[in-house]
Parts: sequence; structure tokens; C-alpha cells
Amino acid sequence: MKLSVLVNEGPYQHQASDSALLFTKAALEKGHEIFRVFFYHDGVNNGTRFTVPPQDDRNLQESWTALQAEHELDLVVCIAAAQRRGILDENEAERQGKDGNNIAPGFRISGLGQLVEAGIESDRLVVFGD
Repeated sequence: MKLSVLVNEGPYQHQASDSALLFTKAALEKGHEIFRVFFYHDGVNNGTRFTVPPQDDRNLQESWTALQAEHELDLVVCIAAAQRRGILDENEAERQGKDGNNIAPGFRISGLGQLVEAGIESDRLVVFGD
């Protein structure tokens, strides 16, 4: 089955990010294809490389990056939601006149069209968070 995942909550606000990560791992282990993981609303906070949780806590950004590298996942951060929260890739930082970027490795910034495409191309779009 071809699946896409929508993550609407930040990494440390609710259980949604943890659940989305565990669901994605389990789906891959069962042989399902993950077409795309789309991060929207506060979910875009999963894609900042400046996350520094305490040493005894989980690091969801690093976990998503590792999963992306292992399975070549398409991790897309919504551009409008990211800009509102100060998350920029190199191109957006330059376009907005900012002196740096903070997108995490393995993530990319794009528009809502990527979410629409994920819904069309996948057998199921699984949503985590409000």
C-alpha cells in the first residue's frame, strides 16, 4: 500500500509527532511505501536543525533525519507554516534577506501542492494531530 503521512503538531507539544514517526517506521517495516511525509502547522517544528532536547530525552528531528536517510523519504515542510515559525532553507533565507537557515538535513520546504499531490498519489493519507 502507498501511504502518505501528515504531521500537524510540533515535536514536544503532543504525542502526534512521536506517533507519526512510529507509524512511518512500522509501515516501512511491513513493506508499505511511504510516498511523502508532510509537516504542516506546528508540525513544521520537526524540521528545524536547531532543536536541542535534553540529553535524556528523545530527539525527534534526528530520528526523522535518520529515517529519511535510511529510506530516502520525502520529508516536506510547508513553506507558509515554516516562514511563520522562522524555519527557512538556504533559498528562502536568501530570498527573505536573512543571514542563515535552519532546515534540518533530509527535510525540504515546499508548498501545499505537495500535500494535495500526496493525497492524490497515495492509497491513504494518515493524519497525526489536529
